[in-house]
Amino acid sequence: MQIPISKFDAISQQTIQIREPVLADGARMWRIAEDSRVLDTNSSYAYLLWCRDFADTSIIAEIDGEVAGFVIGYTRPAWPRILFIWQVAVDHPHRGHGLGVDMLDALMESCALRGVAQLETTIAPDNPASVAMFASLARRRGAALTRTTLFTADQFPGGHQPEDLYRIAPVTTQEEWR
Repeated sequence: MQIPISKFDAISQQTIQIREPVLADGARMWRIAEDSRVLDTNSSYAYLLWCRDFADTSIIAEIDGEVAGFVIGYTRPAWPRILFIWQVAVDHPHRGHGLGVDMLDALMESCALRGVAQLETTIAPDNPASVAMFASLARRRGAALTRTTLFTADQFPGGHQPEDLYRIAPVTTQEEWR
């Protein structure tokens, strides 16, 4: 289900298009993740597959015809009413304007219309910006945000930080929560 959204950002004086990703977006998504210096960068192949196989659970933000950010997610195979957010990325020039939350909000709306009832993501304890972004999303939607430990540091090879599981529920459409 494609839900294109157009929004005018008064701060940047630019129109933001939010839409589902297409194959042509994969390389730019990989570059944004790589340039972030904070995300685990997947292979370029993985971003292409994401655009092909998980476009309906992912979002692209485009400004002036260029990909400015993305959210990639999937519904859990055993729990199809749960949307897991894998990555949220905003390119450096577009940070600080709420683009990440706008993309998440659009994706939640799209997925809620298809029956998704809960959103999950993992966040490392040293990432307060991501915690704040998901807390803002939960507030915008009138939903609860909970945190539990999911993966401990010793479960990861190579010194990866632990990851806490954050849940936002219920996921509702804008019509339902207004």
